[in-house]
Amino acid sequence: MSQKKQDQRKNTEPTPFKSKAQKAYKKLRRKNGKMYTQARGIKQIPSDPYKGKVSFGTDRLRFEALEVDPEGFRIHDKLEPQIWKDEELKPNIKDRLMEIAEDFIDNLSFNVNLKDVRFTGSLANYNWSQYSDIDLHLVVDFSEVDENKELVKELFDSKRMRWNELHDIKVKGYDVELYVEDEGQEHSSSGVYSLMNDEWIQHPKQIEKSIDLDTAKKKASDIEQQVNSINSMFDAGDFEKVIRHVDRLKNKIRSMRQAGLDTEDMEFSPENIAFKMLRRNDLLDILTKLKYKAYDQTMTLDD
Repeated sequence: MSQKKQDQRKNTEPTPFKSKAQKAYKKLRRKNGKMYTQARGIKQIPSDPYKGKVSFGTDRLRFEALEVDPEGFRIHDKLEPQIWKDEELKPNIKDRLMEIAEDFIDNLSFNVNLKDVRFTGSLANYNWSQYSDIDLHLVVDFSEVDENKELVKELFDSKRMRWNELHDIKVKGYDVELYVEDEGQEHSSSGVYSLMNDEWIQHPKQIEKSIDLDTAKKKASDIEQQVNSINSMFDAGDFEKVIRHVDRLKNKIRSMRQAGLDTEDMEFSPENIAFKMLRRNDLLDILTKLKYKAYDQTMTLDD
C-alpha cells in the first residue's frame, strides 16, 4: 500500500477557503463580470423566477455559488442569422470553416482522407446563445489509419486538443472547436449540417420546449460539491487520492451528459444543461487543473 505523499508546496494554505483554486476561480469571476449573471428570463416560461444574479447552494465550502444565466438556455424561433440564411449556411462561413478543416488535416504528419466536415451543436440548432461554440466535426475512416480504432481516436483527440489550444479562431464572434469523428458514428444532436454537400444531414426541429433548469441545477450542484471535496483533498496533500477522484468524477460527468443526449430531449435534457452550467462556470477546467497539479506534486522530490 502506497504511503500518503508529503505536501511539497512551499506555503500550505490552512483552510480550503483560501486555496489557490478558489482564488483562481474568483479571479475568473471578476474577469467575466456579468457574462453569467445578466438574466432576462426564458420566453417559454413567462413566470420565470430568475431576476438579476441567479445562484444556488449554501455549502460554505463552495468556491462561489454556481451562477446560471437563463437567457443562455433560451430556445429561439430561428437559427443564428449571422451564420445562416434561409436555413442554409452562408457561403463565406462555409468557405472559412472548410479552410480551417483542411488546414488541420494538411498539418497532420500522416495522410488522412477527409470524408466530410459537419457543423453541429447549438449553433446548428435553435438553442444557440452568446456562449455557443462552432462545433466543427471532421469525419474520417479510423480504420484507414490503423485497425486499432481506440488508438486512432486517442491520436486524433490529442491532435485536435493541441490544435484548439494553439489557435483562438472566432467566426462571427463564436469560438471554433475542432473534433474528429469516425465515419458512421451516431450523432446525439438534432442538428447536423454537411459542409461538403452543403445540406442538412439532420435538420433541427423548431419546437416549443421548456427547459428543466431546476433539475439541471441540482445535478450541476452535486458535481460542484464533489469538485470542492476534491479541492479539499488537494489542500490536505492527498494528491494520489485527488487523481483517482478526478478521473472518477470526469467519467461520471461524461456518462451523465451522454445519458441526457440519448433521451428524446437530447441537447435540452437536464443532464446536458447541467454539463453546460459546469463548463460555463469553469468548473470543468478547475477539475482538470487539480489533476495536473496533483500529479506534479506526486512526482516532486525534495532537494
